[in-house]
Amino acid sequence: MTYRTPQDELLGCLSLLEEEKVERIYVIDNSPTDEIRSLVQEFRTVEYIHRPDNPGYGAAHNVAIRDVLSRGVEYHLVLNSDITFERGTLAAIIEMMDRRPETGLLQPRIIYPDGREQYSSRLLPSPLDLIGKRFLPHRFLSRRLNRYMLTDRPEREELNIPYHQGSFMFFRVAALRKIGLFDERFFMYPEDIDISRRVHEHYVTLYWPGQTVIHCHRAASGKNLRMLWIHSVNMIRYFNKWGWIFDKKRKEFNRRCLEEIAAASRR
Repeated sequence: MTYRTPQDELLGCLSLLEEEKVERIYVIDNSPTDEIRSLVQEFRTVEYIHRPDNPGYGAAHNVAIRDVLSRGVEYHLVLNSDITFERGTLAAIIEMMDRRPETGLLQPRIIYPDGREQYSSRLLPSPLDLIGKRFLPHRFLSRRLNRYMLTDRPEREELNIPYHQGSFMFFRVAALRKIGLFDERFFMYPEDIDISRRVHEHYVTLYWPGQTVIHCHRAASGKNLRMLWIHSVNMIRYFNKWGWIFDKKRKEFNRRCLEEIAAASRR
């Protein structure tokens, strides 16, 4: 999905995917104009779809996923255009998914361009986790936020983590067929939490450090009041759906994840 994405960033992403021999690349363009149409159609594997009504992040990705489901392919990658990785990364991930049929969703290790860990695989958040992370100085809730973001997890261990951020989500299509698409009630932000936990209920949602990708994370809601409002409204919708204080599955999934991390740390 793209929305007023810088052209050089988009072209870099498409070139990378073609080098990886991706069978079909979907560019769902939520921008007001289709000025990138001719640009992206120079790539032979690109299918360009213009959605000037801007239905949101999850709804745009669902356009591609519905087509994927109809084609009977095995895997589907949801990818931000500001992700880069070395050649052969996707082939290694496919090989891993082939070996692990119980895995419905995989996310590799994700780092910033300067090499810092991004901690994009996390526990399912409580309202306090997100309020604290967004609005309070880190020192006030540092232990809780470190626990939520799993900053103490062993970085080189494979782990079954219930929430993977949407910048790089490698899905088994059979898992999407079972649990459904992105929830289109969320315009932006919590749709990745929601779909991760739905896959996690039936499959392993794997953090796999066997490959590393670089994400030039922009965190728009931390810099723009309109995006912060959108983030806040959609998180309210998320907690209305799953529960604010009482969320039995959140408690169960997070407990199991922390137990697995503790066991991995002792090895």
